[in-house]
This record gives sequence, C-alpha cells and structure tokens, in this order.
Amino acid sequence: MAPLIKICGLSTEDTLDAALDAGAGRVGLVFFPRSPRHLAIRRAAALAARARGRAAVVALTVDADDGTLDEIVAAVGPDMLQLHGRETSERVAGVRARFGRPVVKVLGVSEASDVSQAPAWAEVADEVMFDAKPPKGATRPGGNGVAFDWSLLAGLDLPVPFMLSGGLGPHNVGEALRATRAPAVDVSSGVETAPGVKSPELIAAFVRAARGTPPDEDLSP
Repeated sequence: MAPLIKICGLSTEDTLDAALDAGAGRVGLVFFPRSPRHLAIRRAAALAARARGRAAVVALTVDADDGTLDEIVAAVGPDMLQLHGRETSERVAGVRARFGRPVVKVLGVSEASDVSQAPAWAEVADEVMFDAKPPKGATRPGGNGVAFDWSLLAGLDLPVPFMLSGGLGPHNVGEALRATRAPAVDVSSGVETAPGVKSPELIAAFVRAARGTPPDEDLSP
C-alpha cells in the first residue's frame, strides 16, 4: 500500500500546485513566527482554498493558545491540526474537543524512551508523528533537516496511525519507509533549496521516491 505523503511548510501557489499535482495526500501550512515557513492568516487562507478538495490541509502550530487556534480555524478551515510544541496530553485532548478536527501530536525522538511515550499520546491524539529532536540551539522544534535512528521504531504497534518525519528527502525516503514500515511520511526542509524555499522539482522527486521510484541523481544531496 502506497504511503500517505505530506508536504509541509508550503507558502507559494507554484509549490502548492507541485505538491497537489504530484499526488500528496496532505499539505501543511505553518503558523509559527520563528519559522521561515510561517504564514500570515490571509495568505494561508488563500492557499488552503486552492488545495481544498485535492488534499487535506494541515495547520501546524507550536504551543498556540485558544485565541490563535480560533483565528486559524475560522479563517483557514484546516482539515487537521498538528501540534508541534510542548503541549500536554490534557492540552491535546482539549484542542481536539474544542475544534472537532483530527489532531496530530508530534513527538521529538532521539532515544528509545521517547518512542515509548507514544502509546500514551495515542490515547488523546488521532495520529502521532515522530520527528527528530531539534539540535542544541535550534529556534524551532522541526524543519531542521535532522534525522533520528529509524530502528527505534522497529516493531512499533500503535492503536492510531503514525507518520515519520525528520531529515527526509528524495534520497532517503525509500530507505526510511523500508526500515520503519511507516504508513505516512512528512517532509519540509528536504524539498527546499534554502530555508523556506520549496522546490517543485524536489517535491515531485520526493513523492516519486516515496512511491518506489528512485530520484534522479542530480536531485540527491
């Protein structure tokens, strides 16, 4: 079964169209001012409208309060909410109940003990995403182009779907899928030519590689 593919941190019509044309099942819009992928509400709403009906729109936030989420949900109308901060299990459950949308909780991973917490999060979230813990001094929790040891997910059995993220690109997503058997993958910096600058060519190559077609050599790092 082909994996679900999410292209995150999109900010322009041409790169959004590249993700949609390639067949990505989800597109991610980032609402975090420290990120080079951060979007203003009006801009995000226009991109979400363009994607509507072709892919699920995911709003990524980091420790956002209810007022911020209220504004995003009202203006953008995301299909899913992705919580990428230090939200507690109570907060995740509260967001899910308040907005009535599926919630993805992101877990930072660097060792086995991080993965062992996943079953508890699966009780309050609709999905769990495993991302590499940010390097020391990083200003954002994700999108840093860092991978973790995929073997930590070996034998993982959760009652909800999980998604793999962190350091993925056209050159290694196939290997990552074989190692983890993840049903879904997420990419952001791995399809960029500079922080926040997505490449339509890299997006297409990533989707092909995730589906089992090797990327062109000139697109591999």
